[in-house]
Amino acid sequence: MITLVDSSLRDGMHSVRHSFSPDQVAAVAAGLDRAGVDAIEVSHGDGVGGSSLQYGRAAFSDEALIEAAAGAVSDARIAALLLPGIGTLRQLTAAQALGATIARVATHCTEADIAEQHIAWAAEHGMRAVGFLMMSHMIGPAELAVQARLMESYGASVVYIVDSAGALVPRTAAARVAALREALGAATAVGFHAHNNLGCGVGNALAAADAGATWLDGSLRGLGAGAGNAQLEVLAAALERSGFETGAELFALMDVAEDVVAPLMQRPQIVDRTALSIGYAGVYSSFLLHAERAAAKFGVEPREVLMELGRRRIVGGQEDMIIDAAAELAAAKAR
Repeated sequence: MITLVDSSLRDGMHSVRHSFSPDQVAAVAAGLDRAGVDAIEVSHGDGVGGSSLQYGRAAFSDEALIEAAAGAVSDARIAALLLPGIGTLRQLTAAQALGATIARVATHCTEADIAEQHIAWAAEHGMRAVGFLMMSHMIGPAELAVQARLMESYGASVVYIVDSAGALVPRTAAARVAALREALGAATAVGFHAHNNLGCGVGNALAAADAGATWLDGSLRGLGAGAGNAQLEVLAAALERSGFETGAELFALMDVAEDVVAPLMQRPQIVDRTALSIGYAGVYSSFLLHAERAAAKFGVEPREVLMELGRRRIVGGQEDMIIDAAAELAAAKAR
């Protein structure tokens, strides 16, 4: 059985500049609940506490959005993302009080140790503790397995391969999932979070399922950072055709995607040259809008900025380097 997690109301926040209102969140969450989706992730795009000048100001607080989502569902569980160093235990405590029952604690793929306190707290306080290894294309399967075992030792009952850059392809996605499945205990689930910058989002998720992942993320209409996430309604259909059970009602998912989410989208989720450059360069998907703004300010191409960030191996949390890269590229051209 596949556990489907929808990220429209968290990863999708990047695409709408963190502008979803509580009423919009409630409408999307209610539709997902009716469609039988297992879990719904809600927060600022960079997790609880992410609303800031560096990551983008949100129109409404995480607490207001989580409360709205929790009040709109009957069966679906509400998940909150937390990045240590951005979010805090105080914010996770508030999220739990408002109805979040799943804590997804995200770190860079080589830094699982900074999540010990947060994962342990979630597990000890009755939340489903989930570890999130971001930018998982940057290290090999064996190294990822070491990091995953750390998260498991802290209390995570699910550990995710997170393709934050959309840089994996089915073969490399499957290899990473297989390594985690072999390394972790039988009671610990493996998850996969796909981005579509190389056009492989759904294909990667299917390959992950074949390799043993049982928690899969997607978003309605693919709403998410960069070219978006694996498109949830498409993923549900493809999983069904592949022989996997999800418990989701496909036509209900299609309807909420078309009737509720599509009108809220500020830009289409397509693999244009900027999004493709993110996947090809292997940089964080949420850099898309930041890179476009920096490129326009300094008169350079977004693709140039993204490729330079890839050469420098810049990761999430280093958004200030986007401006630096654009300015240095412009200065080099002027010389």
